Amino acid sequence: MPNLANLFFRGALVFFAIGIAMGLYMSLTHDFTLRPVHVHVNLLGWVSLFLYAAFYKLYPAAAETRLAKIHFWSAMIGLPPMMIGLAFLVHGNEAVGVPLLLAGEAGVAIAVALFIYIGFRATARTASAFTGTLVPAE
Repeated sequence: MPNLANLFFRGALVFFAIGIAMGLYMSLTHDFTLRPVHVHVNLLGWVSLFLYAAFYKLYPAAAETRLAKIHFWSAMIGLPPMMIGLAFLVHGNEAVGVPLLLAGEAGVAIAVALFIYIGFRATARTASAFTGTLVPAE
């Protein structure tokens, strides 16, 4: 698997492009129905993925763990259905929106929980839970 920090960063860039495109579309059409989706794409896609990338750049030993890889895939698999489900929901299609939204939220919740756990382990004052003492990358 390529460098986890770079993978998260590339994912962040994709969501950044989607968020900007959505914002431009809403601005040009004066239709802000998808504003909640736009906000979630920017916050959970662009910002969160960027912060995950920065963390794994600072703590590269944490990125080498199996949990970090699960963290990556749960975020990447969870975000798209969450955003699509939310779009269906704000357009009034609950039958499609709610199941997609819930499935995506489950993946994102797993990703967040894993990140919190990994972050606490990587930044512990005592001996590292990973291999050796973790020192931020230079």
